[in-house]
Amino acid sequence: MMTYCSWNEQKCLDLLEQPFFELIQLAYAVHQKNFTAGDMEFCTLANIKTGACPEDCAYCPQSAHYNTGLKKEKLMDLASVVAAASNAKLNGAKRFCMGAAWRKPSQKDLPKVVAMIRAVKDLGLETCVTLGMLEAEDALALKESGLDFYNHNLDSSAEFYSTIIQTHTYEDRLNTLKHVMAAGINVCSGGILGMGETRVDRIKMLLTLYELPITPKSIPINQLIPIPGTPLAKAPLLDPFELIKTIALTRILFPEARIRLSAGRENMTDETQAWCFMAGANSIFIGDKLLTAKNPRLERDRALLKKLNMQFPEEINA
Repeated sequence: MMTYCSWNEQKCLDLLEQPFFELIQLAYAVHQKNFTAGDMEFCTLANIKTGACPEDCAYCPQSAHYNTGLKKEKLMDLASVVAAASNAKLNGAKRFCMGAAWRKPSQKDLPKVVAMIRAVKDLGLETCVTLGMLEAEDALALKESGLDFYNHNLDSSAEFYSTIIQTHTYEDRLNTLKHVMAAGINVCSGGILGMGETRVDRIKMLLTLYELPITPKSIPINQLIPIPGTPLAKAPLLDPFELIKTIALTRILFPEARIRLSAGRENMTDETQAWCFMAGANSIFIGDKLLTAKNPRLERDRALLKKLNMQFPEEINA
């Protein structure tokens, strides 16, 4: 088994250019060393504020720059959030994530989100939010609310980033992660595959996460969902083997992190998902929707994990 005390672009390329089964075998050995066989973490992601985002992320149907037919909705009320979180817990979710289509949270809305975090934690769930960019004082307010994780994906490499987003910079993303880490909140950050980036772009994104002062405990790996009306609507589909190999590389670089197979599962075959799990993915989002996109129905996830002899939490009070 190859081991490295440090990582760089060439070492990562060498890994990805190994024979497929050797790479997967290596990643699976790392996974087995750090996690119990069949261990899968379940999360739910709720869209607490929909549409009209001023950012121009080329993949996002919630951007005000694109006509995707998405109806704008105001920030959800507290009771609706608590109801959604309660249902997520009933279905086996350990973590409840809340996403708002903002460039950054306003001083008017941040206290409302803080109340949501506290209410969800009172249900016994881990909490995660993704609210766009944060200032240091915003991160501190979220920490005081008891927030467990803050999601802010790097999406891709610094070099590729400007081809998909022009309304903020890669450095803006990194600054938000710095504020999150300084506040003592766990980082949830990953990327999106299939936007036209190269294998090297994917490696550079992972190395940027690897070089953070605090290792992310949660790393979402998303497959692009081409949405009509966005600039990436006609992006070619990602080769499933590239997805699986990227998951494997992520597991090797981050032995103890939860690697979440996130957006795009609706269009993945059961076989592709199974290979991703073997390569090291050990967390998924459950629920029919992932923000505004379709997600596999609970019944399909239960059936798949049963085939793989992987445990799905029993419904509470069933």
